[in-house]
Amino acid sequence: MTITRRSFLSASAAFMSAPVLRAAAAPVPREADIVVIGAGAAGIAAARRVMAANRKVVVVEAASQLGGRCITDTSTFDVPFDRGARWMHNPDTNPMIRLARGAGLDVSPAPSGQKMRIGRRNARAGETEEFLAALVRANRAIDEAARGKLDTSCASVLPKDLGDWAGAAEFVLGASFAGKDLKELSAIDKARAQDRNAPIACRQGLGTLIGKLGEQVPVVLSTPASRIVWSNRDVSVETQAGKIAARAAIVTVSTNVLMSGAIKFAPDIPKRTLDAASKLTLGSYDHIAVQLPGNPLGLSRDDILIEQSNSTRTALMYANIGGSSLCSIDVGGSFGRDLSAQGESAMTAFAKEWVTKLFGSEAAAAVRKTAVTRWNASPYVMGAMSASSPGGQLSRKVLAEPIGNLFLAGEATHETLWGTVDGAWDSGERAADAALRKIGALRDEPAEVPTQSTKRRRTPRP
Repeated sequence: MTITRRSFLSASAAFMSAPVLRAAAAPVPREADIVVIGAGAAGIAAARRVMAANRKVVVVEAASQLGGRCITDTSTFDVPFDRGARWMHNPDTNPMIRLARGAGLDVSPAPSGQKMRIGRRNARAGETEEFLAALVRANRAIDEAARGKLDTSCASVLPKDLGDWAGAAEFVLGASFAGKDLKELSAIDKARAQDRNAPIACRQGLGTLIGKLGEQVPVVLSTPASRIVWSNRDVSVETQAGKIAARAAIVTVSTNVLMSGAIKFAPDIPKRTLDAASKLTLGSYDHIAVQLPGNPLGLSRDDILIEQSNSTRTALMYANIGGSSLCSIDVGGSFGRDLSAQGESAMTAFAKEWVTKLFGSEAAAAVRKTAVTRWNASPYVMGAMSASSPGGQLSRKVLAEPIGNLFLAGEATHETLWGTVDGAWDSGERAADAALRKIGALRDEPAEVPTQSTKRRRTPRP
């Protein structure tokens, strides 16, 4: 995977967004052709695919809004604030971009401005080039290691002579990219990740987009699935509001939720599946949003800023979002996980400390309204994006294997677009295709499961 200046922007690719609240929860239907568990990007994509095949679908969502890991906050600040994912990718192949435009939303390439801070000054042009060269060398070493017979951690293969740029390179390639430190990250998984150097932004927020795309989908909110009884013929999904009998189910919960036991399965899902999920646990990635009126940092609209750091106690800033005074200070990896566990006050204190270190106490004193995300503490998500541990990359394919009439979807099941809203959407369509074939709603079975970036899917049989 090639690293370029645009790679700074891939930091938040793993989340999604959209708190489109509905006036009242719909009653739980007693039967459907296919039940979808989870109303994030994967679940909405799956449901739309089933609806296009003229089959009855219902989406059961534990939270009180659509979006899963995609939440757009439109009330706290003067611009939409994506509490989860910010970007889409692959503009030539991503169906979400066409759908966004069709829904009347504003979609455009994300601004490309990035800055490196060294202490209280901006890096000089030569220093920035040194850093980019260090990134290229580090990434090349990971790519080379991925071609070996045995998987290893990304940290174990990094060049030993990155010098002052080692910390920043590790942050950009690890915590900022996947929510995990490089020592926890599979070299093969990292190398196979599809390039994410052409981020696409939605001005109204990705959460708003997911909500728009889910407007016509039958979703039952605030209704956790507690138990799924499955076989090779049918399924039964149990909730506190009643049971839903169906011919198949698509489960889009995160790997952490799948392993938590929050949803019981009868019979138990195979150990092979749970083992795969255990190698694809979620990394940690959170936003600390701060309002800085008057632009005291002197940054441009939508600038991305990181620092030359020699420790994991660092962050990425997305500044002056949409030309506003809102800035997001993003933390991830082991440091971000520990900080998030300490709570909102500690996260806000770190943000001010970080701004002071790079711009002085007067800049930090300008901070007004703040807000933080704590995805690890979200009971229906339990983290950010999936990231494979060393030796676990093949688990993504295992996780996508059908289990009787159960089909798993979500970004963790995508081998190249894991950690992105694009991968989640594509996985939902893939799982829906498989479920529709299982119940006889597609004409024939394709030779390979198509993706948004390969072949067009088969036409559903009405």
